[in-house]
Amino acid sequence: MAKQSVREELDFRSVNFLEGYIGVIDKPLNWTSADVVRKIKYHLRKAGFGRVKVGHAGTLDPLATGVLIICIGKATKMVEALQSEEKVYEADIMLGATTPSFDLEHPIDKTYPTEHITRQAVVEALASLCGERLQMPPLFSAKKVEGVRAYDIARAGEQVELRQALINIYDMELLECNLPKITIRVRCSRGTYIRSLAREIGEALQSGAHLTSLRRTRSGGFTADLAYTLDEFLEKLEAVETK
Repeated sequence: MAKQSVREELDFRSVNFLEGYIGVIDKPLNWTSADVVRKIKYHLRKAGFGRVKVGHAGTLDPLATGVLIICIGKATKMVEALQSEEKVYEADIMLGATTPSFDLEHPIDKTYPTEHITRQAVVEALASLCGERLQMPPLFSAKKVEGVRAYDIARAGEQVELRQALINIYDMELLECNLPKITIRVRCSRGTYIRSLAREIGEALQSGAHLTSLRRTRSGGFTADLAYTLDEFLEKLEAVETK
């Protein structure tokens, strides 16, 4: 089974994708994780690998970028284990306003004062949200409710009842503080919604907040510096197609 270590190291013409391949894509903005999988599957079939299985370990929202682990062939059996590993994110958060989706997918619905917020208050709020606890997923999320994605129900204007999930925020670091905008680094468990975390930070500061950008920099042992762009990955597959 082939596993990506250094981007330039592996010649795809020597890889038997049916036997298994694990790699990492730097997911582009405005693509769903499923979009990336479909694109790669299409090029693999053009390269002669038939109906090879392709999956991903850990969904990223369309407005997020960064590490998306791709499992091909027999490596799809490892998706569950890879999804369970800890994640690291860098997130930009705007204080003083909320949106229904907790990010920029929807326009601002409420505004709140921010004049009382200081850098020290932000540091204390981040510390208060670390540790193991329950978290409510966003209504506009990929969580399934009776087999239907929550975002499909929410976008249809219907009520969605979601259950809180047990998560662990191992640590958070304040990278930049240009109030009312902050940038944080989060190391967390599987199942953590950074959009929900942004909302919680706003509440902890007696204000509101929403996510304005998100990048996953690590998932388990896979880091963004080892990631192919989607275009790079597809170019390498095209070399297989024309061999």
